Amino acid sequence: MKVMAQLAMVMNLDKCIGCHTCSVTCKQAWTNRSGTEYVWFNNVETRPGQGYPRRYEDQERWKGGWTLDRRGRLRPRSGGRARRLLSIFANPVMPSIGDYYEPWTYDYETLTTAPLGDDVPVARPYSLISGEPMKVEWSANWDDDLGGGPELARRDPVVEKISDSVRLDFERAFMFYLPRICEHCLNPTCMAACPSGAIYKRTEDGIVLVDQDKCRGWRMCVTGCPYKKIYFNHKTGKAEKCTFCYPRVEVGLPTVCSETCVGRLRYIGVLLYDADRVTEAASVEDDTALYEAQLGVFLDPADPEVRQAARRDGVPASWVEAAERSPVHALISRHRVALPLHPEYRTMPMVWYIPPLSPVVEALRGSGHDGENADNLFGAIDTLRIPVEYLAELFTAGDTAPVTRVLRKLAAMRSYMRDLNLGDPGDPDKAAAVGMSAHEMEEMYRLLAIAKYDERYVIPTQARAEAAALEETVCPVDYEEPKGDGPFGEASRKPAPASVESFHALKERQTSGALVSPDDRRGRVNLLNWDGKGRPEGMFPMRDVEEDR
Repeated sequence: MKVMAQLAMVMNLDKCIGCHTCSVTCKQAWTNRSGTEYVWFNNVETRPGQGYPRRYEDQERWKGGWTLDRRGRLRPRSGGRARRLLSIFANPVMPSIGDYYEPWTYDYETLTTAPLGDDVPVARPYSLISGEPMKVEWSANWDDDLGGGPELARRDPVVEKISDSVRLDFERAFMFYLPRICEHCLNPTCMAACPSGAIYKRTEDGIVLVDQDKCRGWRMCVTGCPYKKIYFNHKTGKAEKCTFCYPRVEVGLPTVCSETCVGRLRYIGVLLYDADRVTEAASVEDDTALYEAQLGVFLDPADPEVRQAARRDGVPASWVEAAERSPVHALISRHRVALPLHPEYRTMPMVWYIPPLSPVVEALRGSGHDGENADNLFGAIDTLRIPVEYLAELFTAGDTAPVTRVLRKLAAMRSYMRDLNLGDPGDPDKAAAVGMSAHEMEEMYRLLAIAKYDERYVIPTQARAEAAALEETVCPVDYEEPKGDGPFGEASRKPAPASVESFHALKERQTSGALVSPDDRRGRVNLLNWDGKGRPEGMFPMRDVEEDR
C-alpha cells in the first residue's frame, strides 16, 4: 500500500441554478488573454444537451479515455505510441473550432459613431480569430434555454443511449445544470497521450498541470482527455487546462469557481488513496463495477494503519488530519451520496457529483401530492421526470442501482429533517430505511444544507505541511528578533524564510481588501470624480504641500 493525498471536489447538483457565475469568474481569472477566447476551464452545461465542446461524450468519434485490450490491459482509446507517432504532425481526432465555437465580438463603434437617422444602428458580430464578419451559430452553452427540448436534446450522446426510456415532449421536458471543470484524474489519459511529457500530476496534491516550457503543441492530450477539458492556445502554440487554482489552494483558499459559487454547491477536501491499486481498479472489466472499484481505492484517514502508512510515505500529518475533516471524504465514502462523472472512461475522475432530486419534489407537488413525504418520494424516484437511466449513464456507467440508492437517501433526509423543523420528533425508521442512523442523517443534512465556509472547504496549506523543508537556515546563529540587527552587526540577523514569506505575501494579496477598505483608500484621489477645482488632499506628496505653504 502506497498512501497518497489528492485534492478533490464534490458538487451538489440540487443547488445549481445555472447562473454561470463560476464560469465568468474563472474566465476572468484564468482565460482573459489572447488565444483563450473560446476557452472555458469551468463551464455549466444544461442537461440534456450536447455539452461543450459539442458531443464531447461521443468517444466512438473522439477516442478519449482508456479501453481494455484483449489481454485486459489499459491502453488509450486513441491508440498506442506507434499510432500517435504516425499522426503526430496531423491529428484529425479532436474537436474543431466549430465544435467549440468561433469567438466573436461586436462592432460597437458603429453604435457610437452612426449619424442621427430613422434607423437604429446595429453592431454586427466579428470573429476574434479572423476579424471578419460572421454569423453566430453556436456557443459554450447553446443548449441553455432549450434544455430538454427535442431540437437539441435528441443529439445528446447520453439520450441516444437510452432514447426508449426518455420523454422529450417539450411540455414534459426535464433539465438540470451540470458544472464541469478538469477532473484531475487519478489515471489521466491526457498525461499518457502527451508525446513530450509536458503533462504531470503533482505528488503533493494530485493536481494535473501542463508544463508550458515542455509543451510542443502536439494536441494529443486534447484527443486523450475524454472530458475535453484541455484546450489549445493558438497564439502561444501550447495546451492549457484548469489548474484547480493551485496558487490559491496552496495558501488554503478554495478555487475561484468555488469561492464565487452563488448556490454554495461545491466542496473541496483531501482524499487519501492507495496509489498501488489505481491501475487495478481502472482495469476492472465490467464498466458498471468501476464506481465501486474506485471507492475501494480510497482510504479511511481514521484507520491507524492508514495513518501509519501515510507517515511512512511522506504524507504530512496536517493533510491526514484534513482528510479526516474532509467534506469530500464524507460525501463520497462515508455517506456515499456523491458519484463520479463517466467512470467508464477509466480515468478515475476526482470531481464527483450529487445527483439532483428537486425535480422529483416539484413533480409531486404539481400532481397534488406532498412533495416531502418519504413514501411519495420513494415511489416517485423510478418515474421522475429526470429518468434514473439518464443519471446512471452520466455517473455510474448505466447502473441504476447506485443512483436510486443515492436519491432515496436524499429523499429520506428531506422527509426526516422536515419533521424536525416542524417540531415533530424525527422518525428513525426513515433513516433506517436507507441504511443510515438518525445521527448520520443529521450530519449529512448539516453538510449539504447549512455547512459553513470552513466546513465546505478543508484545504491544508502547502507551507504549513512543508514548513521544515521551506525554511532556509543560512545563519547558524539562532536569533529570533524580527527587526533590527543581529548580535554581531547588521548582516548577522537571521534572514526571513523566503518561501514562507512568499506564502504569507500571497495569502495577503489574495485576501486583502485593497480598494475596498476605507483605510486602503486613505491618501488616494479619485480623478474621475474630481471637478478640477481646488487641491484634493493626497494629490501631491506631503513634502511639496508643506513647501508651498
